[in-house]
Amino acid sequence: MEQQELIARLSAGEGFDGRLPERIDTHISVIFLAGDHAYKLKRALRTSYLDCRSLESRRHFCEREVVVNRRTAPDIYLAAIPVRLTEAGRLVLSGAEGEIVDWLVYMRRFDQAALLDRIASQGALSRPLTQQLGDVIAGFHQSAQRLEDPDGDQRIAFVLEENRMELERHAGGILDCTTMTLLDAKCRDSFRSITEVLWRRGQTGYVRQCHGDLHLGNICVIDGLPVLFDAIEFNDAISQVDVLFDLAFLLMDLLHRGDGGGTNRVFNRYLSRMRDYNELNVLPLFIALRAGIRAHVSAMAASATADEGDAARRSRDCQDYARLALSSLERKKPVLVVVSGLSGTGKSSVAEEIAPVLGPVPGAVILGSDMIRKRRLGVDLLTRLGPDAYTTGIDDAVYGEMGEIASNVLSTGHAVVLDATFRQPRHRDAVEAISHRIGVAFVGIRLEADRQTLEERVRRRRDDVSDATPEVLHRQLEGPRDGTGWTRINAARPLDSVSRDCREAIRFHLRDQ
Repeated sequence: MEQQELIARLSAGEGFDGRLPERIDTHISVIFLAGDHAYKLKRALRTSYLDCRSLESRRHFCEREVVVNRRTAPDIYLAAIPVRLTEAGRLVLSGAEGEIVDWLVYMRRFDQAALLDRIASQGALSRPLTQQLGDVIAGFHQSAQRLEDPDGDQRIAFVLEENRMELERHAGGILDCTTMTLLDAKCRDSFRSITEVLWRRGQTGYVRQCHGDLHLGNICVIDGLPVLFDAIEFNDAISQVDVLFDLAFLLMDLLHRGDGGGTNRVFNRYLSRMRDYNELNVLPLFIALRAGIRAHVSAMAASATADEGDAARRSRDCQDYARLALSSLERKKPVLVVVSGLSGTGKSSVAEEIAPVLGPVPGAVILGSDMIRKRRLGVDLLTRLGPDAYTTGIDDAVYGEMGEIASNVLSTGHAVVLDATFRQPRHRDAVEAISHRIGVAFVGIRLEADRQTLEERVRRRRDDVSDATPEVLHRQLEGPRDGTGWTRINAARPLDSVSRDCREAIRFHLRDQ
């Protein structure tokens, strides 16, 4: 049976107990939605990255898709099942009677409104959801199969060259030649500056069996948690990549949607869960390459469609992605910003507000003393710690680790925001010394608020990483006054006003940089 006939018969409801399925078409698959389940048929075609022309190849890739995706979505991916043609000429999706004419990926259906691209388009990608997203991706990458890759740099060089060739096809049309030439030159400059880093990451376990297509449209929310699905099963060159290149697709997607805050939250939560802040200087190129890929995919789609409105929209997408790729490669100097103050001044909230605009994409790394303390003590972020976790020795170790990570990140060219009280002069002196040693700008901010405001905020806290209680705050208030010369900002006001003043203070300090 020809596959086109099979698709037509399935679309008419044959094999689905008389139910007329909804149908979703992609360039490589046809998905039938019937009742509580979804059935994915792989098109019998060959492209530059897959070959599904034979029945055996479609069986293989259906089975592999189930195995690959059950790593993250076991409740969605159920089995690979055959489509059989009975002697009576009927199509059936169960039983052992009849000739196998094709294969399907059998999945549990979920509400399309739960897709993160739809949630994001409604402006509903909340802070908790982005944090959960960082957690889920980090957990997936930590458990992913590690691959020794002697050609980590060449793998990225191949992507760079493929991008150039694909974009060249559209130069002078959808994409102007100047933009294309400039983007290629900037990508190559960036690649040359990190070639050794890419090679080293390939040697040290950062290349893993990843997702390969990690954008918002391939993530859904089930039972309140983000679930990754539709990972690449048909081409190892796409899925066996550096974990940060895998993450970069999602970060780029969020940036393209104008959600710099969400991008930075996912990024920071991911880093804190991975406990790995090494070699972040690869990210600007990785994000630019991901944007470049989407640019040429959009250009190709614009050229292929006969719908003028659709072609215009896809052309705009291509140009937007190209601009994003260029902006991702802008050279921005790293800066070390400290947001200090007593409990209840809103340090963590302010840090999250200012981090997205500092340094190269995807913004500054945020290091909080509360998070580092709990990580050192091996407890969950929401576990309440007692006074024995706040001894002088533990405090010094926490600030020491925070400074060590900050030094590492700053040395790779990324900005850092430190979120801690910094009540002790020795801790303030040490952090300023870091900026002098590395040669980056330093901005110290001291948030202040009246006693009543601080007490109300501390009392209202729920599900917060901070251990501060009203009693802890009272001890802080009764302690010695801070004599720092850092910029003091009234934090008793609304968050947007405080954050605006903090950003202005940072701009003032960096005016001559």
